[in-house]
Amino acid sequence: MSTQSDPGAPVKVRRYSGSARLNHWIMAISFVLLLLSGLSLFHPSLFFLSGFFGGGANVRWLHPWIGLVFATGFFLLFLRFLPANLPERTDFTWLGRIGHVLAGRDEYLPEVGKYNAGQKMVFWSQAILVPILLVTGFGLWTPGLEFAEQTFAFKATMDQKRLAALVHAIAAVTAIVIWIIHIYAAIWVRGTMGAMTRGTVTGGWGWRHHRRWLKDEVADGRVENKKPSPAE
Repeated sequence: MSTQSDPGAPVKVRRYSGSARLNHWIMAISFVLLLLSGLSLFHPSLFFLSGFFGGGANVRWLHPWIGLVFATGFFLLFLRFLPANLPERTDFTWLGRIGHVLAGRDEYLPEVGKYNAGQKMVFWSQAILVPILLVTGFGLWTPGLEFAEQTFAFKATMDQKRLAALVHAIAAVTAIVIWIIHIYAAIWVRGTMGAMTRGTVTGGWGWRHHRRWLKDEVADGRVENKKPSPAE
C-alpha cells in the first residue's frame, strides 16, 4: 500500500469500508447457499445438492432462514448504497454507448460516479426481485405463512400457493442470471474484485472506470497520494 512518502507507488483510493465489504460477503455467501438449497428443492434431478446441507429435511428448514439472512443483508446494503445508485442523465448516455463498453473503448464513455448504469441496473433489479422472493417465500414456508395469515387475517388458497411457487421460481431464476452477469462483469473489469476484498482501488482504475467518482474522492482528500495518476 502506498503512502505519501512513497511518491512512486500508485495512488490508492478507498472504495468500500470494512462494514460494507462484510455486508456484501454475507449476502454473497447466503446467496450461494440459497442457490444450492433452492435448486435441490426445484427439481428431483437436482435433489443431490441437498447433500451439502445434510439431506432434504435440513434443506427445507434451512432455506427459509438463509433467505431471511439474505433479505436482511440486502435491506442494509440497499440503504447504504441507494444514494450512489440513483439514476442520472449520464446513465442514458452510457447505455447508448454500450458497444464501446463491451469493446473496452472507455475514451468514448461519459465520466461516471461510483456506479455506472450497468451496475445500477443490477442494483435496482435486485431491489425488485428480493422483496418478491421474500413475500412469495413466506407463502411457501409453513411457519411464515401461518405468521402472515395471523398478522393480516386471511387464509391463503391453494391457487395462491401455487401462484407463489411459480412467481418464486421465476424470480429466483432471474436473480441467478443477474448474479452470473454480476460475477462475470466483476472478473472482466480487472481490479473490481480487489475493491471488494481489500477495499481499495488504484487511481488508474478509478480514472478509467469511474472518473467523476475519483475526482470527488481527490477533492475530498480521500486518497493516499497527493496527486491522482491516470496510469496504473
